[in-house]
Amino acid sequence: MKILLICTGNTCRSPMAEVLLRRELEAVGAKDVRVTSAGTGAWEGEPASEGSYLVALEHGLDLASHRARRATRGLIAESDLILVMARAHLERLAELGGFEKAHLLGEYAGEGERTEVSDPVGGPIEGYRRTFEQLQALVKHAARRIAAEAGRGER
Repeated sequence: MKILLICTGNTCRSPMAEVLLRRELEAVGAKDVRVTSAGTGAWEGEPASEGSYLVALEHGLDLASHRARRATRGLIAESDLILVMARAHLERLAELGGFEKAHLLGEYAGEGERTEVSDPVGGPIEGYRRTFEQLQALVKHAARRIAAEAGRGER
Protein backbone atom coordinates (compact mmCIF):
# COMPACT_ATOMS: atom_id res chain seq x y z
CA MET A 1 0.00 0.00 0.00
CA LYS A 2 1.29 3.45 -0.93
CA ILE A 3 0.08 6.41 1.13
CA LEU A 4 0.58 10.01 0.06
CA LEU A 5 0.19 12.93 2.47
CA ILE A 6 -0.60 16.29 0.90
CA CYS A 7 -0.39 19.89 2.07
CA THR A 8 0.37 23.07 0.16
CA GLY A 9 4.14 23.60 0.19
CA ASN A 10 5.32 20.19 1.45
CA THR A 11 7.56 21.91 3.97
CA CYS A 12 5.42 22.02 7.15
CA ARG A 13 2.36 19.84 7.69
CA SER A 14 2.83 16.92 5.31
CA PRO A 15 6.51 16.29 6.18
CA MET A 16 5.63 16.18 9.89
CA ALA A 17 2.63 13.94 9.14
CA GLU A 18 4.84 11.69 7.00
CA VAL A 19 7.38 10.94 9.74
CA LEU A 20 4.64 10.64 12.35
CA LEU A 21 2.64 8.20 10.24
CA ARG A 22 5.70 6.06 9.55
CA ARG A 23 6.37 5.84 13.28
CA GLU A 24 2.74 5.02 14.13
CA LEU A 25 2.42 2.40 11.40
CA GLU A 26 5.55 0.71 12.71
CA ALA A 27 4.11 0.83 16.25
CA VAL A 28 0.88 -0.89 15.16
CA GLY A 29 2.78 -3.49 13.13
CA ALA A 30 1.55 -2.45 9.69
CA LYS A 31 3.57 -4.18 6.99
CA ASP A 32 4.15 -3.29 3.35
CA VAL A 33 3.03 0.32 3.72
CA ARG A 34 5.03 3.09 2.02
CA VAL A 35 4.46 6.68 3.17
CA THR A 36 5.47 9.76 1.19
CA SER A 37 4.38 13.38 0.96
CA ALA A 38 3.97 16.18 -1.57
CA GLY A 39 2.47 19.63 -1.91
CA THR A 40 -0.11 21.10 -4.25
CA GLY A 41 2.03 24.22 -4.64
CA ALA A 42 5.46 22.97 -3.60
CA TRP A 43 8.74 24.42 -4.76
CA GLU A 44 10.71 21.32 -5.75
CA GLY A 45 13.70 20.60 -3.52
CA GLU A 46 12.89 22.97 -0.65
CA PRO A 47 13.86 21.63 2.78
CA ALA A 48 11.38 21.28 5.62
CA SER A 49 10.62 24.60 7.24
CA GLU A 50 12.75 25.51 10.23
CA GLY A 51 9.77 25.32 12.57
CA SER A 52 8.77 21.85 11.38
CA TYR A 53 12.36 20.67 11.53
CA LEU A 54 12.83 21.90 15.10
CA VAL A 55 9.51 20.60 16.41
CA ALA A 56 10.10 17.19 14.82
CA LEU A 57 13.53 17.07 16.51
CA GLU A 58 11.89 17.85 19.85
CA HIS A 59 9.98 14.59 19.38
CA GLY A 60 12.89 12.48 18.14
CA LEU A 61 12.00 12.72 14.45
CA ASP A 62 14.40 13.89 11.76
CA LEU A 63 13.36 15.98 8.76
CA ALA A 64 16.93 16.88 7.71
CA SER A 65 16.77 14.90 4.47
CA HIS A 66 13.25 16.00 3.50
CA ARG A 67 12.92 17.79 0.18
CA ALA A 68 9.63 19.20 -1.07
CA ARG A 69 8.03 17.87 -4.20
CA ARG A 70 4.96 18.87 -6.13
CA ALA A 71 1.92 16.61 -6.34
CA THR A 72 1.72 15.38 -9.94
CA ARG A 73 -0.68 13.17 -11.86
CA GLY A 74 1.91 10.38 -11.81
CA LEU A 75 2.43 10.58 -8.06
CA ILE A 76 -1.31 10.63 -7.51
CA ALA A 77 -1.85 7.66 -9.83
CA GLU A 78 0.69 5.47 -8.04
CA SER A 79 -0.81 6.17 -4.59
CA ASP A 80 -3.43 3.90 -3.03
CA LEU A 81 -4.55 6.33 -0.34
CA ILE A 82 -4.12 10.11 -0.22
CA LEU A 83 -4.59 12.03 3.01
CA VAL A 84 -4.80 15.81 2.79
CA MET A 85 -4.63 18.57 5.37
CA ALA A 86 -7.37 20.89 4.05
CA ARG A 87 -10.41 20.94 1.75
CA ALA A 88 -8.56 23.06 -0.83
CA HIS A 89 -6.19 20.14 -1.33
CA LEU A 90 -9.14 17.88 -2.19
CA GLU A 91 -10.16 20.34 -4.90
CA ARG A 92 -6.68 20.27 -6.42
CA LEU A 93 -6.60 16.48 -6.32
CA ALA A 94 -9.87 16.38 -8.23
CA GLU A 95 -8.07 18.29 -11.00
CA LEU A 96 -5.17 15.79 -10.89
CA GLY A 97 -7.40 12.73 -11.04
CA GLY A 98 -7.07 11.53 -7.46
CA PHE A 99 -10.26 12.66 -5.78
CA GLU A 100 -11.72 9.15 -5.40
CA LYS A 101 -8.84 7.97 -3.20
CA ALA A 102 -8.34 11.20 -1.25
CA HIS A 103 -9.63 12.05 2.22
CA LEU A 104 -9.13 14.82 4.72
CA LEU A 105 -6.75 13.40 7.31
CA GLY A 106 -9.08 14.52 10.10
CA GLU A 107 -12.08 12.85 8.50
CA TYR A 108 -10.15 9.64 7.79
CA ALA A 109 -9.01 9.61 11.43
CA GLY A 110 -12.62 9.81 12.59
CA GLU A 111 -12.64 13.43 13.69
CA GLY A 112 -15.33 14.61 11.29
CA GLU A 113 -15.47 16.01 7.79
CA ARG A 114 -14.73 19.57 8.87
CA THR A 115 -11.46 18.79 10.65
CA GLU A 116 -8.60 20.50 8.83
CA VAL A 117 -4.99 20.66 10.00
CA SER A 118 -3.88 24.20 10.75
CA ASP A 119 -1.03 25.61 8.65
CA PRO A 120 1.77 27.06 10.81
CA VAL A 121 3.81 28.42 7.90
CA GLY A 122 5.57 31.66 8.72
CA GLY A 123 4.28 31.77 12.28
CA PRO A 124 5.95 31.35 15.66
CA ILE A 125 7.31 28.00 16.88
CA GLU A 126 4.26 27.58 19.13
CA GLY A 127 2.08 27.30 16.02
CA TYR A 128 4.27 24.48 14.72
CA ARG A 129 4.00 22.75 18.07
CA ARG A 130 0.18 23.01 18.01
CA THR A 131 0.09 21.65 14.46
CA PHE A 132 2.42 18.81 15.44
CA GLU A 133 0.17 17.90 18.37
CA GLN A 134 -2.89 17.96 16.11
CA LEU A 135 -1.12 15.78 13.55
CA GLN A 136 0.09 13.39 16.23
CA ALA A 137 -3.46 12.73 17.44
CA LEU A 138 -4.91 12.37 13.93
CA VAL A 139 -2.12 10.14 12.67
CA LYS A 140 -2.48 7.79 15.63
CA HIS A 141 -6.11 7.10 14.70
CA ALA A 142 -5.35 6.98 10.98
CA ALA A 143 -2.55 4.44 11.49
CA ARG A 144 -4.90 2.07 13.30
CA ARG A 145 -7.43 2.35 10.48
CA ILE A 146 -4.76 1.85 7.81
CA ALA A 147 -3.40 -1.24 9.59
CA ALA A 148 -6.90 -2.70 9.92
CA GLU A 149 -7.78 -2.02 6.28
CA ALA A 150 -4.42 -3.26 5.00
CA GLY A 151 -4.98 -6.47 6.96
CA ARG A 152 -8.31 -6.95 5.18
CA GLY A 153 -6.86 -6.14 1.77
CA GLU A 154 -8.73 -2.83 1.51
CA ARG A 155 -7.45 0.62 0.87
